[in-house]
Amino acid sequence: MRELYRDPVYDGATDPLVVIAGREWWMFYTQRRATHPDPGPAVAWVHGSRIGVARSADGTEWTYAGTLEPTRDGLQLAPEGPPVVVDRTHWAPEVIHDGQSWRMYLTEIDGIPDRWPGFPRTIVEYVSDDLASWRRVGPLALSSDRVIDAAVARTGDGLWRLWYKDEAADSATMTASSTDLAEWTRDGVAIGVRPHEGPSVFALAGWWWMIVDEWRGMGVFRSTDGVGWARQGGVDAVILGPGDLPGGDIGNHGAAVRDGEDVWFYFFARPRGTSDEERRSAIYRVGLRVDDGVLSTR
Repeated sequence: MRELYRDPVYDGATDPLVVIAGREWWMFYTQRRATHPDPGPAVAWVHGSRIGVARSADGTEWTYAGTLEPTRDGLQLAPEGPPVVVDRTHWAPEVIHDGQSWRMYLTEIDGIPDRWPGFPRTIVEYVSDDLASWRRVGPLALSSDRVIDAAVARTGDGLWRLWYKDEAADSATMTASSTDLAEWTRDGVAIGVRPHEGPSVFALAGWWWMIVDEWRGMGVFRSTDGVGWARQGGVDAVILGPGDLPGGDIGNHGAAVRDGEDVWFYFFARPRGTSDEERRSAIYRVGLRVDDGVLSTR
């Protein structure tokens, strides 16, 4: 396993989401300000982030394309990258194609918080025809004002489902459903075990799978219908846990993408040789496989 990508601006690429459009691969990621010379106190460096964009012809060799910058009507890919001063925070993009257009579900926070509690988080929808220009549709009315990390898929019953972390519900994964991606019904808790974040949901080998970031590796959950979920292995079972990556780090917040018969999982981790005190991160990927109903990496 090798590093695939480092953000050339602040070296803090996290929360990668990859889509394939024609013959081109697009990566959208949280551009943490890891090496910013003056990001602000405490955890301000994790905030004030833009969505970075990279492109690839094969999913392994990536070229930086810029950041998604706010405009009057939405977001626009800007090759020159982020401004020196920002007034809001963008996190953890989810991008899907609905059959006609691309849709992005983006976590937004006003300002640049320097601490975790007390700052509302919202999931906001955008639409695009080209992955570069995005029109803002608006925020989703979900279970609280502390929601982040959207994942969206159309399950076997024909409904679209949205999974997300609700920090106000002990960091459980909540879910909502929709017939048309316009009106959403809040459906309650999808996974309520130990606190976690960053759900990624996909189908593989006749099952639905959800991978979540437990900050000690990735928890894996399986479903027949994308509605009811059971944990794979015992309560402590994870993939991409300690020792599974170069340098002994763990995998963090990622997402799966299908390329023909292959399903790849992109995620972030500390680069090899990086100390615990450093803020840098890199993007990696692993292939996923299912044997006898068990998901593993390959």
